[in-house]
Amino acid sequence: MSLRNLQKWPIFSLLERKFVANIRIAIVYGNLGNEALIVTKDKMVYAVGNNTNGCLGTGDTDNIQSPKKIKALCDKDIKTFAYGKGPHVLALTMDGQVYSWGHNSYYELGNGSTVLGLTPILVEANLKDKFIVAIACGGHHSLALTDEGMVYAWGRNNCGQVDGSIDGNQRIAKRVNYTLADKKIVSISCGHSSSIAVTNKGEVYGWGCNTAGELGIGNCINQTVPCKITQLSGIVITKVVCGYSHALALSNNGVLYTWGANSHGQLGLNVKMTTNYPVKLDMPKMEKVLDIATSHYSHISVATTAGNHIFVWGQCLGLSIATPILFPECCLHDALASFAWPRVMHQPFVLRDEGEETSITDCLKGAFDDLTTSDLIIRVRGKAIHVHKAVLKIRCKHFRTMFQEYSAEEKQRWIGNIFYVYDCYFINMFCFSSVIEHCQFSYDVYRAFLKYLYTDEVDLQPESAQELLDLANVYSENRLKKCCVEMMKKGITVENAISLYSTAIAYNVKELEEYCFEFALKHMSAVIETRNFAELDESTRKHFITEAARMGTFKR
Repeated sequence: MSLRNLQKWPIFSLLERKFVANIRIAIVYGNLGNEALIVTKDKMVYAVGNNTNGCLGTGDTDNIQSPKKIKALCDKDIKTFAYGKGPHVLALTMDGQVYSWGHNSYYELGNGSTVLGLTPILVEANLKDKFIVAIACGGHHSLALTDEGMVYAWGRNNCGQVDGSIDGNQRIAKRVNYTLADKKIVSISCGHSSSIAVTNKGEVYGWGCNTAGELGIGNCINQTVPCKITQLSGIVITKVVCGYSHALALSNNGVLYTWGANSHGQLGLNVKMTTNYPVKLDMPKMEKVLDIATSHYSHISVATTAGNHIFVWGQCLGLSIATPILFPECCLHDALASFAWPRVMHQPFVLRDEGEETSITDCLKGAFDDLTTSDLIIRVRGKAIHVHKAVLKIRCKHFRTMFQEYSAEEKQRWIGNIFYVYDCYFINMFCFSSVIEHCQFSYDVYRAFLKYLYTDEVDLQPESAQELLDLANVYSENRLKKCCVEMMKKGITVENAISLYSTAIAYNVKELEEYCFEFALKHMSAVIETRNFAELDESTRKHFITEAARMGTFKR
């Protein structure tokens, strides 16, 4: 999506063109669609708009006509936002942390109080040691999804939309157990007072308000624990989105199902009768549905079909449209900007430069650690990283060997056995499991390695380059070794020079050995006085001194 699409949202007309050209991510929200958050290309975060209940996170409740920095979020590498009705706002970082601010009368900020949140605060209670991959907000409650597929909820609980009862609001994040306890959730969504979760097997569970049948379970009784939508059994659902009191579900075959309130025709069934169970919606021309959108603020429904056709139905500009109509624009955001009320975004708008198309490189970068598309989890010291076997096999000989195909006879012979592979992988059923436990290298280093396989870039602090070089040597990744050498050369200091020199000799990396040696010669006195030199093994110390003497370092 480009700046041309962004211009359809009136609030951005207040901003200078130069500033707008630097926007990377933006979201419009609020009861009147007149509040916005912006992430620029340099990872700065700004706010503009009405600032109802301090929902802009700038430390006050003043209207903001020109972009104002949200200092607490700058350089936090924001991944996405979600918002509620108050509004309250959640921000998710690429590091899996959640920040909250804004309206808080029902504990929707998850900080244990009902004090208005004027600035973003890290949501730590019960989430401190969790890596969050997705967030969602209802009217006054919040959901967070961990990389291990667990759902946490907090906030208003008058209909059971958080978990367990309707006795009181939930002050801090609480894991949603019961029927979800043994399920791996890959997607979450919120209606105004309801919650929906999709499992890795394509099953759908709903809980909370159900007076309009918005849970799709066949009745209109509120549910305090997640209930499976049995009418979808045998159908693999990949995504569910929730309106105020209706829902849309998309199957892996591109088939659309709808249920819930229908007073504005938002189910697209050409009638206005509510249905409390999923009904298949035959799209015009029977096209395959690619994506869907709505908002817990409204009663509109939008879908993208094959051929990039956009259809809208439901409450559109105050009109009730009971049958999907073709909208002559190119994306879901455009349809919501034109027809929804309030004019709010269903998810953040991610911009690309004008004329830029999504490349295979961008797709691969976006696929790394993507819980919704991965077919393999590598768990490093308890932390999960979501990857794809095909990518690993293509990019790395080590994984190509690990995932080689075996005959049915060989598989049968290995079934039930447990193996330790030479690099400390612990694999159940010898690589036929979808989870691999790794313990040889640290989480940060192994994650950087896996990310490198997707991006060709090393995202790691220089002080960890030696460990990554060790990994690259074990896996015979020669290009990665060169990247490590460059990192180590840039990060060389008096304190670590001799340690890097020793590592270079151990791995026969001549370029790094020579670089470290020359550096050490220039700072000979200081290097010799370091602890690393004192702890150097005798053989390497003799080699260093001999080479230094050969260079004339010790001549009078």
